[in-house]
Amino acid sequence: MFRVQTYYLIACLIVNAVLPFVFPLWTDVAGKPFYFMMDMVYVTLFGLSITLTLLSILSHAKRQQQFVMGRLNIILNLILLGLFVYRTLNLSGETATVSEKGIGMFLPIFSIVLLVLANKAIKKDEDLVKSVDRLR
Repeated sequence: MFRVQTYYLIACLIVNAVLPFVFPLWTDVAGKPFYFMMDMVYVTLFGLSITLTLLSILSHAKRQQQFVMGRLNIILNLILLGLFVYRTLNLSGETATVSEKGIGMFLPIFSIVLLVLANKAIKKDEDLVKSVDRLR
C-alpha cells in the first residue's frame, strides 16, 4: 500500500502532466485559447515539475531526498505562477494579448498545495521514524 504522500504526489503529477493539456492558460484577444505548449518556457517549467514529481514518487525509500525534491518543486511552481502573473499584468493595456484568464493559470496553485501536503506527510513519517529510533 502507498503512503499518504504518494497519493498527494500522484495528484500533483496529474495536475502538472494531464490538466495543462485540457485547460488553456488564457484566451487571447482574438478568442483563441493559449495552451502551455505554445511557449517553450512553459513547456520546460512544466516538464521540470513533472520530472521532479516522478523522481519524488520513485524515491519513496529516501524520505529526506523526497522532502528536498518537494521543496524544489514548490519553488519551481512558484516561478511558473509568477511568470503567469507577470505575463497577464505586464502585457495589459493597448498591446494586451491576454483577454481572459483560464483555469490553466491556477494549476501551479493546486500543485503547490498538493506538494505542501505531501511534504507535511513526509515530515510526519520522518519524525515517526526518529521517535522509534530513540526508543531503541
